[in-house]
Amino acid sequence: MIRIIQPQTPDELRRYYRLRYEVLRKPWGQPEGSEQDNPDEHTSQHFAALDEDGETVAVCRLHLNNADEAQVRYMGVSEKVRGQGVGKQLLSAAEMAAKAQGAKYVMLHARENAVPFYKSAGYHIIADSYLLFGTIQHYQMRKEL
Repeated sequence: MIRIIQPQTPDELRRYYRLRYEVLRKPWGQPEGSEQDNPDEHTSQHFAALDEDGETVAVCRLHLNNADEAQVRYMGVSEKVRGQGVGKQLLSAAEMAAKAQGAKYVMLHARENAVPFYKSAGYHIIADSYLLFGTIQHYQMRKEL
């Protein structure tokens, strides 16, 4: 049983950022703390998926870029639960929050290996995006709400 929360307590936030670092930064030799180095951190909504033991197993962040456009960033899923639908549950929660705030669509920049996941969730590629850490191609994707 997966439970989706918006981390609030210091412990929930610590576990949220820890997974974000472990999945999205550490494998590419990035320093700890880089997972939090973003000016929009405090004006965004953070989501975490917790397993039955309360362990944080997936994370993402939602930011409203303007009245119509929401952006999902920093989506990371623990290897131990990949392919089990946890990411889709988390992404759906973020999309519902975006829609509740009036967003008309969600956009994101997907790592190349995550493109099939986002396509299966209804996103389509708009354009090639950027190369992260000099090695990870990203693609701008969008989904209408």
